[in-house]
Amino acid sequence: MRYGEKLTQQHKVDLWGEYCGFIDLDYKEFKKIQERLMVEQIDKWSNSGLGQRILKGKHPRTIEDFRAMVPLTRYEDYADVLLNKRVDMLPEEPVIWLETTWEGGLHPIKTAPYTDGMLEAFDHNMLSIMTLASSKERNQSTLRNKDRVLFGLAPLPYVTGLFPLVLDKEIDFHFLPPVKKANAMSFSGRNKEGFKMGISGGIDGFFGMTSIIAYMTDSFSESASGGSSGKKQKSAKDKKYSMKPKMIARYLKATGVCEREGRPMMPKDIFRLKALVCAGTDTGCYKEKIEKAWDIKIQEIFAGTEMSLLCTETPNHKGMVFFPDSCFPEFIPEDESVKCQNDSTYQPGTLLLDELEDGKNYELVITSLKGGAFARYRVGDMFRCVSRAGDSSTSLPLVTFTDRIRDVIDIAGFTRITGKSISDVVSLSRLPIDHWVAKKEYYSDKKPYMHLYIEIKPDAVDTSALSVQVLREHLKVYFKFLDTDYDDLEKILGVDPLKITVLKCGAFNKYKEKNGKQIPRMNPTAHEINMLITRNVMM
Repeated sequence: MRYGEKLTQQHKVDLWGEYCGFIDLDYKEFKKIQERLMVEQIDKWSNSGLGQRILKGKHPRTIEDFRAMVPLTRYEDYADVLLNKRVDMLPEEPVIWLETTWEGGLHPIKTAPYTDGMLEAFDHNMLSIMTLASSKERNQSTLRNKDRVLFGLAPLPYVTGLFPLVLDKEIDFHFLPPVKKANAMSFSGRNKEGFKMGISGGIDGFFGMTSIIAYMTDSFSESASGGSSGKKQKSAKDKKYSMKPKMIARYLKATGVCEREGRPMMPKDIFRLKALVCAGTDTGCYKEKIEKAWDIKIQEIFAGTEMSLLCTETPNHKGMVFFPDSCFPEFIPEDESVKCQNDSTYQPGTLLLDELEDGKNYELVITSLKGGAFARYRVGDMFRCVSRAGDSSTSLPLVTFTDRIRDVIDIAGFTRITGKSISDVVSLSRLPIDHWVAKKEYYSDKKPYMHLYIEIKPDAVDTSALSVQVLREHLKVYFKFLDTDYDDLEKILGVDPLKITVLKCGAFNKYKEKNGKQIPRMNPTAHEINMLITRNVMM
């Protein structure tokens, strides 16, 4: 029986128990599933060519042995095998290869193999997310066949491109635009087309990158209210040729309500969403505004090419829980993670899920299950433990995704700017920049941006006409050259994603003299930035 049919009989088939029962597990039950899958994976991975290359002849038998014998790994440890798709080296033959961004112009892509078992887990967990997102109570999912679903995530070969393929097998959704048509369109084009179709006939479900949903939300409110230039709002008569009668009626009613309340029209005034699923960096920046505009709780999830579908929010929306069959997670305490930034040879210790402390941040480490390639792999993402004991909806540990690790600046899910990328940009630009430090910061409306604090070489201060505007425009050219996704940022965010502050000559040396070390180049703390810039900002 397909998922769409189960939805009409959910009390009889216990839809919730089948797809969401994992959140009812206690930690011992969760751990038992993880350990069983890990023991199977250890045997497959350790006997593969890839595993033996990393293990150097060792053969772990237990999880404890595995954690002791396998060093923490990065993509560089797999690149030659995975980028060349060396199937003979893998633990299990894959059925599909997915891609994601690596480091912009330095390393354009990463590839990751998915086995049958991984896809089976992905399918089940995707339906778990749909059930949770559309249910206020057990066995009360509001989704149905023929619902209209707007899909604002990247297509294949990105991992999110699996979403509509999974759902198409299980339920007869009307995707906006249809999947085959969408796959032939640009990412921007499919989002615009899908939203136009939604305005015409309605939207029941919305899957999207959080920053894209926020952008569409703002665009809708501006368009429906006449735009920022104060143009007169379009009448229903002007719109009726592209709107179905149901939507015209909603629009007319919403127009009257908004005029009486003296506020701009919002999506909630004409759309009745059953499910809103969001993923991506900086979700926390946009979440409150999106939920208010659409009048529905976001179902936040965490997924990635290397780790598949990893986490989903619980019904209380106070944090996310891990799926038991995607990956085996370990965690590096934040202070240990920072040490690695300064010493690439340092091997930090890791903790397991039940060893986390409430309120503390950790870098995620994953081992793929079901024949996957990655072992003790440093994904590059930071999580905060919300509650190790769960909440009223689950006894499993709750976490939230906070951001990328400190040596990466990810803005709205569109960029992965590393220190090496910035050094390359500075070098290519040939600007007389002597020192720099980069930090991810936020505007007053919570939109993120990258803040570069730079010091100009002394012999160029008086001879070069280098205003902040000139520096910014010059550097943006090279960021766009090295990272093609950077070009979309200004449009999506609605603000300039790059801010520059020029410091007086000697500022960086003064910091080093006072503190005995140079300030970290990537994402130093607010305190470190304050020490650097105090009385050193150029007027």
